[in-house]
Amino acid sequence: MADLLDNKNTGDYGDDAIVTLSPREHIRLRPGMYVGVVGDGSQPDEALYVLIKEVVDNSIDEFIMGAGRRIDITIEDKMVSVRDYGRGIPLKSLSAAVGQMNTGGKYGGTAFKKTVGLNGVGVKAVNMLSSSFTARSVRDGEARTVVFAQGLEVSDTWESGVEEKNGTYISYRVDEEVFGPYDYNMEYVEQKIRNYSYLNLGLTLTLNGRSFVSKNGLLDLVNDTMTEEPLYAPIHLTGEDIEVVITHGSGYGESYDSFVNGQHTTQGGTHQTALRAAVAKTLKEFYHKDYDPSDIRTSIIAAISIKVDDPLFENQMKTKFGSKEVSPGVSVNNFVADFLGKHLDDYLHKHPETAQILQKKIVENEKERKAISGIQKKARETAKKVSLNNKKLRDCKIHRTDRSELAEQSMIFITEGNSASGSITKSRDPRTQAVFSLRGKPLNCFGLTKKVVYENEEFNLLQAALNIEEDMDNLRYEKVVIATDADVDGMHIRLLITTFFLQFFPEVIRRGHLYILQTPLFRVRNKRETHYCYSEEERQWALRRCGASAEITRFKGLGEISPDEFREFIGEGMRLDKVRITKDDPIHDLLEFYMGKNTFERQGFIIDNLRIEEDLVEQDLRIS
Repeated sequence: MADLLDNKNTGDYGDDAIVTLSPREHIRLRPGMYVGVVGDGSQPDEALYVLIKEVVDNSIDEFIMGAGRRIDITIEDKMVSVRDYGRGIPLKSLSAAVGQMNTGGKYGGTAFKKTVGLNGVGVKAVNMLSSSFTARSVRDGEARTVVFAQGLEVSDTWESGVEEKNGTYISYRVDEEVFGPYDYNMEYVEQKIRNYSYLNLGLTLTLNGRSFVSKNGLLDLVNDTMTEEPLYAPIHLTGEDIEVVITHGSGYGESYDSFVNGQHTTQGGTHQTALRAAVAKTLKEFYHKDYDPSDIRTSIIAAISIKVDDPLFENQMKTKFGSKEVSPGVSVNNFVADFLGKHLDDYLHKHPETAQILQKKIVENEKERKAISGIQKKARETAKKVSLNNKKLRDCKIHRTDRSELAEQSMIFITEGNSASGSITKSRDPRTQAVFSLRGKPLNCFGLTKKVVYENEEFNLLQAALNIEEDMDNLRYEKVVIATDADVDGMHIRLLITTFFLQFFPEVIRRGHLYILQTPLFRVRNKRETHYCYSEEERQWALRRCGASAEITRFKGLGEISPDEFREFIGEGMRLDKVRITKDDPIHDLLEFYMGKNTFERQGFIIDNLRIEEDLVEQDLRIS
């Protein structure tokens, strides 16, 4: 009887409950395992852009092997096309190469070297996630074209005597049955194409007819993306299978771009760790001073690219490099350290003016660190004594630094007030979601030194919760999410928290960890259905759905949303806006305008843009 009760309502579980999926079915059912977050194109790391990368990567590999110096990419009416002028996929193998999982020419051998296409999955995933997919290969006057629909082959055509140049053509349209409504943000696509040009000198890429070519590699990347003026001209060092650029700014934190075989490793890895260590070691030896590594690296702006034969990445998205060796018997650490130990040292001997500016920066960093060392020690003791788990931090069980499949889902919500933090705490997934509760508005820290981080209780405890005082690699959460009310006070708190990160820990933003939680402005419902609306357009759509009997609620604070409802907004359907920095957004200028003492200038800006607020007020009046 007890066994029957235990199994009540658990569903039938027999042999017919065990299902075997084909690779195509599995990709379409679980696309996130292969291409990352399936979104609507609003974020640059979503699957839409990963699919483009998977196709272009194959064309880049042709260039790396010395075949083809041009790649043409077009995106029109959601149709993506990529044409390279390489060797062309062998004709007899074309259908299998684009349609059969774990099939490819990169499992060893000599056809490809130093590539990122390792698993024979990428372009096949594109095929199976597309409503239409065409692959055409041209080799020495012969051509073959294979057409698929949702990963299933529908036609196969062979031609002879064609006059086209050798190469491969891929075109596809992502399937809305899997992705839902989507659109491409061409700014995100353009940045990826720019990165390809920086890493492949001599290659011309076109995007909808616009050409991208780099003459100076990573030096162009650093110059194009810096958000502040460097203290000295960037140091550009190149060698066999390695390229490094180093300079310093005037702010806090460390900024790195790292690449392996052309893959942008946004989460770093062993090569980036090796660069950080090698820079500190080389400069300590050059100046014959035992400088603290943190003093050497504070405000560094750097980029590194290496090429290896068989790269190991820690995830399918290849955003973190995991190999310990660049080749048999040669460690990544020694490879990078030996290169910098010779070439960076030589550069500084030949450019004493740069060496002098750099040393002055290191000494300034050292003086500031020592000046606040006593405050730091006291602040650490305070952070340990405060019962974070009971007062400020409701922690989660799994963190970013854990070896867990859920580590990349770890996040912390920074919110204000007991009601808001209470709603989130009751609604969250305690495995991966933590909550940090602010007490009122945080301090405006623009123009202040890092001393304030340790003297201000809120900042000190937030820094301790995130674990970012000594090293960004220790960040405990993959996503740091600002969750405030959608009113004037909430927006101000959001701005103050963002200022804290921009001022003292900009690498949290540069590495893509800082987000804004979007919560619904309206709830529209009738007796049959409920819709949560994040914009006026969504509200109008919901009103049409619900008809004249619709009941409308305007949410003005997180505390007004019940925990049961809040689960809808921080679960699978959670909407997050990533905070980004580009060269067009110089940090100091931004902070000075929005957070500085230029009250009258800012007031004029608000008045000039007041019409937006008036429209929202009118909407609220109509609703009420």
